[in-house]
Amino acid sequence: MSEHIGEVDYALVAFLEDGAWQVQDIASPAFNSVDTLSHALRQVSGEAGAVGMVAVDEDFFVLVRVAGSTTRVLLSDVTAAVEWELAQSAIDFLGLPPPEDDDEEVPAGDLDLLGDLGLHAIDMGALLDDADLYPDDVLSDIARRLGFGDLFDDAVGLTSA
Repeated sequence: MSEHIGEVDYALVAFLEDGAWQVQDIASPAFNSVDTLSHALRQVSGEAGAVGMVAVDEDFFVLVRVAGSTTRVLLSDVTAAVEWELAQSAIDFLGLPPPEDDDEEVPAGDLDLLGDLGLHAIDMGALLDDADLYPDDVLSDIARRLGFGDLFDDAVGLTSA
């Protein structure tokens, strides 16, 4: 397995504070694994916990949600674990076998990890099924549905001038 870790497009944490969404960058090395990411999220988690969003090399993303002692994970593409340490850590966290070279690009993990915030498993599944969408597109859509789309787009530079 090659250890790509420097190709992260962005790593953000979103959390509710006094009823309003806050979005902050997550600094390296906190996004190198699910464990380090969940630890970093716990440092800022608000009343509904915190949602970590890490997009890698315009290839895949990992969502990590912490609330109290619970950590929930969604990996957009299991085959990313062949090349990427972060994706492998998600596979390990989920207790899944390592992907084979001929495996399909399918998501793994908790499709309903944002269900209580209004993005249910069926909607998440539909987003992940759209092969034409880049991680930026999917994460921006997720952020918009949760209510922090503008903050997200500003943070990752998707805001149109």
